[in-house]
Amino acid sequence: MPADQPDLATDQSEIVAAVRAALDGVQDPEIHRPITELGMVRSVDVADGVATVGIDLTTPGCPLKETLTREVTAAAMTVDGVDEARVVMGAMNAEQRAALRTMLRGTDAEPVIPFAQPGSLTKVFAIASGKGGVGKSSVTANLAVAMAADGLRVGIVDADIYGFSIPRMLGVDRQPTRVDDMLLPPEAHGVKVVSIGMFVPPGQPVVWRGPMLHRALQQFLADVFWGDLDVLLLDLPPGTGDIAISVAQLLPGSQIVVVTTPQVAAAEVAERAGSVAVQTRQRVVGVVENMSWLEQPDGSRLHLFGEGGGASVAASLTRLTGTDVEVLGQVPLDVRLREAGDGGTPVVLAEPDSPAAQAMRQVATALTARKRGLAGMSLGLTPAGR
Repeated sequence: MPADQPDLATDQSEIVAAVRAALDGVQDPEIHRPITELGMVRSVDVADGVATVGIDLTTPGCPLKETLTREVTAAAMTVDGVDEARVVMGAMNAEQRAALRTMLRGTDAEPVIPFAQPGSLTKVFAIASGKGGVGKSSVTANLAVAMAADGLRVGIVDADIYGFSIPRMLGVDRQPTRVDDMLLPPEAHGVKVVSIGMFVPPGQPVVWRGPMLHRALQQFLADVFWGDLDVLLLDLPPGTGDIAISVAQLLPGSQIVVVTTPQVAAAEVAERAGSVAVQTRQRVVGVVENMSWLEQPDGSRLHLFGEGGGASVAASLTRLTGTDVEVLGQVPLDVRLREAGDGGTPVVLAEPDSPAAQAMRQVATALTARKRGLAGMSLGLTPAGR
C-alpha cells in the first residue's frame, strides 16, 4: 500500500472504538447502568459510514425496546464518520442472564432481602392505617414522588394485596421485566414500583390466606432488583393483619407512619394500627392527618370530618410507645389530589403549588431528614469475656 493512501482498516477500527465509547453513555432504562457494562452490546460493525450495533436484551419481550433502539441510534450518530446507524435486537442466552444476575446481586447465592441486611442504608417506611378510605395510598404515592423529585432513589412496594391501587396512581400499566428468577421493577416519575396488581387481570380478586401473603411480600422484597435505594415505602393494607406482622418479621428496621383523618372514629382505629409497633418492636415515626379541612373561597376552613384526630393519635402513640410521635403534616381536602391520582400523576407533580401538594412535600422532607433508627441493625458489638 502506498504511504500516501489512508489505512481504511485502521480508520474503521477507530470508528468502531468511538461507537463503543459513545454507547457507554446509554443506560438500560430499568437497571440504570450502561448497556456496555451490562454486557448488552453484542457487536459493533462499521462499513461505508453505516454503523450496525447488535444489542442483546435481557428478555425478548423487553417493553423498553423502542427506547433502547432510539438511544443507541442517537449515540452512534454522534460519532464522526457515521452517517447512518442500525440497531439489531437479540436476546441474552441463559449464560448471559445468569452472569447479569450475579453481577447485579453481587453473588450467585439465593436472593436475600437487601433492606434487612445489617449494612443497609435504605430508610424503610411502612405507611399504615387503621381503616380504609383515609387516603393512605394517595399519601404513599405522593410522598414517593416528592422524595424522587428531591433527587432521592425511591421504591414502593404495594403491599395492599387485596386493595392495590399504587399502579393506577403512578400511571404504571406494565409488569416487571423478568430475568429468570429476578424481576426488574417498572419506574414512573422516578419511583420504582412493584404490586400484585401488575400480575392480576383487571377485575379479578386476590383470594389468599396468610402464608401466601407472606410469600408474596417476601418475593417483592428479595426477588425484585431494587438497586441502591435511599428510601423504600410500603403501602400496607388497613388494619393489623398478616401483612403488618410479615413486614415486622421481614424488615425489622422498618419504621411506621400512621395515616388518619380528623374524625374521632378513624383516629381511634388508627391508634390500634400504630400500637402494633409496640408488639413488633418497630418505631412509629409520625402521623399524617389527611382530609384535614376544605378551603373555602373566602379563605376560611371547613372541617368536614372534625378536628384534632391527628394530634390525638400522635399523643396516644407517644404514651404507648414511650417515644415522641409527632404530627408530620395535615393534608387538606383537594379535588385536584383525587384527580391527579386517577390520572396517574400525583398532585405533587400535577399541581405542585396546591395546598395538598405543599403539605405532602412537607411530610416527605420531614421523613427523609430523619436519621435511620437502630432497630434491626447490627451494632457490631462483641460481649466482653469475664
